[in-house]
Amino acid sequence: MAEGGISSFWGPVTSTTECCEKNYAYSSYIAEFYNTLSNMPCILLALIGLINALRQRFEKRFSVLHISNMILAIGSMIFHATLQHVQQQSDETPMVWEMLLYMYILHSPDWHYRSTMPTFLFLYGAVFAAVHSVVRFGIGFKVHYAILCLLCIPRMYKYYIYTQDVSAKRLAKMYVATLLVGTLCWLFDRNFCQEISSWPINPQGHALWHVFMGFNSYFANTFLMFCRAQQRGWSPKVVHFMGVLPFVKIEKPKAQ
Repeated sequence: MAEGGISSFWGPVTSTTECCEKNYAYSSYIAEFYNTLSNMPCILLALIGLINALRQRFEKRFSVLHISNMILAIGSMIFHATLQHVQQQSDETPMVWEMLLYMYILHSPDWHYRSTMPTFLFLYGAVFAAVHSVVRFGIGFKVHYAILCLLCIPRMYKYYIYTQDVSAKRLAKMYVATLLVGTLCWLFDRNFCQEISSWPINPQGHALWHVFMGFNSYFANTFLMFCRAQQRGWSPKVVHFMGVLPFVKIEKPKAQ
């Protein structure tokens, strides 16, 4: 969106996308103030998930997953603070890497040729990063990302219908709810910017998208941790930190 009254530290905007927020409205170092700071909840939630995964010795894939959430949020902060094309890649490339990691976690328990999947996904992510560093995909990136997300849905649904625990099913429902509400905020911000600009208060739809997606990732990770613990026979149950934030508590057999 058009710049505010403060000069830019980072220079002219070179990214292929902007959101419905005035640039440099509060600081010459932060292009989109709310869109930058709204990534903080995602970092905090991912850190909580990482601590839980390490403390209870979940498989390393879940630690990597939480770390990838933090990397994505940090990349998004850098991009929205600068609105530079190079920094845009630090937001978009981790988005693809994260979805590839979700695909691995979702499908790996039943994948018979265990070395082929991680090798293919790693090469796919590396090639995408290399191509994305020199090619501006524009709408193509959004279509590509949407396809990766859609490929995860059937497997997530299978996990949902095979899970009998009510609390775990509630995690899945919260995952879907935050995804839908966050997407509506993103679409509203993107398609009605001209109307929003005339309002006395900007609802900051893209910033809300960041917040909802931070919770969305946390709920997805927690649900997948529950399902994996159930597969491993670790007697998982969903408990709540301070009666609010759900997390998975497990009891491993002594042999493990």
